[in-house]
Amino acid sequence: MTALPILIFSVALLLGGAVLAHLIGAASILSFIAADRARFLAAAPQRIIAHIDLFSIMSMPLFILAGEIMNRAGVTKALIDLAMALMARLKGGLGHVNILTSVFFAGISGSAMADAAAVSNTLVPAMRKSGYTVQYAGAVTAASSVIGPIIPPSIIMIFYGALMNTSVAALFIAGIVPGLIMAAALFGANAWLAHRHDHPTGERVPAREVLRRAIYALPATVIPVIILSGIVFGVMTPTEAAGVAVCCAILAGIIYRQMSWGTIIKSLERTAILSGSIFILLSGVAIFGYLAGLEKLPTLLADALIGLGFEGWKYLLLLNAVFLVAGMFLEVPVALALLVPLLVPTSISMGADPIHLGIVIVVNLMLGIVTPPFGAALLVVSAVSGAPYWGIAKAAAPFLVVQLGVLLILTFTPELTLFLPRLAGFVE
Repeated sequence: MTALPILIFSVALLLGGAVLAHLIGAASILSFIAADRARFLAAAPQRIIAHIDLFSIMSMPLFILAGEIMNRAGVTKALIDLAMALMARLKGGLGHVNILTSVFFAGISGSAMADAAAVSNTLVPAMRKSGYTVQYAGAVTAASSVIGPIIPPSIIMIFYGALMNTSVAALFIAGIVPGLIMAAALFGANAWLAHRHDHPTGERVPAREVLRRAIYALPATVIPVIILSGIVFGVMTPTEAAGVAVCCAILAGIIYRQMSWGTIIKSLERTAILSGSIFILLSGVAIFGYLAGLEKLPTLLADALIGLGFEGWKYLLLLNAVFLVAGMFLEVPVALALLVPLLVPTSISMGADPIHLGIVIVVNLMLGIVTPPFGAALLVVSAVSGAPYWGIAKAAAPFLVVQLGVLLILTFTPELTLFLPRLAGFVE
């Protein structure tokens, strides 16, 4: 009976526009009192500090800063020019260019929304001019943006690693193969749709021009190589790699002659806002996780689900459905904060690997942002490009079907995710 007033209070705060971190913290404290656990609140500050005082979490604001600087430093044009040189000559070439640009962006910013907005500004108009419908141009832009947080560096993986005390380096390495598989699936879907709808073929770029563009884009493309190779070979921790990424981003901005004190100040301001909101959310989640541990909620949930027949592959399907729907309606950090501490320990107790689960959850949440009726990436692309929302959603449906197929393959073939981390010594 005590849970009902707390639930009503929480829903009222949520509908009233309360900050979710404050809502989680307030509801957790009230739950402590209702469960006659108020004496344990004396340890809450210690639990919060222990939850966020992790060396790996330091990489999060640094990677955000690197991405913000790169987005303002003239890198976008260099990457798109290189992708055009490599892919435009193919049937449906600009669609391939769009997808390849997202792969490049993934290794730099790791943000689906930043990718969707930047590409919508540049490639969608170019695709319309070449004869593509604006709906299709928006659809391929939204669908390919999901690659951003799957291929490292990924802020979402850092967040998951902090919530589950899981190796961020292992998560980064585990995301490489799934991200490339997702890109390959999108390339295949775009090629099939290009032949079906007779999309145009671009002009062949001379080899000398391809080389020139590759050299010009080198400062941008070398950053993910430095980050990943440093982590894989044990030269750098993810936090050290994030610091190197910031230095490389500043250097790239100087090379492209787009760096200024204004750029750095704006990037720092944006980084402070994003990082602060995430750390406040982590603090609220720490209190909830403390209560969940005291009340043994993951164990109780696991027993209840097993009693209902949800175990093994059935539980993985349920996990996919929950996180996919959450990605449609909630911001990604919010969905992670609410669901990961509750659902993932249950899956681990059933024998699942936390690294594999992390990648599957990231893919689920990313597919949620391209799924109607509230897909965030669809909304961003529609707002930036001016294309009708439901037109983009309809055109994106074939891509979404392919991506859901990739998700199922990744879910039930853990070795695709764990192969590289095991090779690098992060997984036994």
